[in-house]
Amino acid sequence: MDQNTTNFSHLNTSGEANMVDVSAKPDSIRVAVAQSKVRLSTEVLSRVREQSIAKGDLLATARIAGIQAAKKCSDLIPLCHPLPLSKATVDIDEYVDGSTQGLVIIASCTTTGKTGVEMEALTAASVAALTIYDMCKALDKGIVIESTMLLEKRGGKSGRWVRND
Repeated sequence: MDQNTTNFSHLNTSGEANMVDVSAKPDSIRVAVAQSKVRLSTEVLSRVREQSIAKGDLLATARIAGIQAAKKCSDLIPLCHPLPLSKATVDIDEYVDGSTQGLVIIASCTTTGKTGVEMEALTAASVAALTIYDMCKALDKGIVIESTMLLEKRGGKSGRWVRND
């Protein structure tokens, strides 16, 4: 077995994928915040502002999709522990970054448990972005989903971590 595989918590000593046993870890309040950006053309962003997307209320639908995705994270990501979320939020705002523009999604998840909620927050942000793509693809198939990342996590043995870039 490769020496490097022992550094991955989801691999056993034979290098096989396994769910990590967290039963001995103490419960703590865990929070994670993630983001995704959806780059949109001027035309599509204008339609979003006018609330004239043919499939309905884009922002409400994307928020609900993100929250539902956070709740189903362990069904989607192999080896992810099912967590009782005490809170999940998805906020969506416009952004302009140089010559690009679109919507930025900020997803936040909270639980009290033995393992973190990073995957739930990342899944919420990702699925909200995919929902925006789905609802706008008839207007522009060139929409780009980008910059999906963890922004912050709190709780557990490693404490607080904040993205610095």
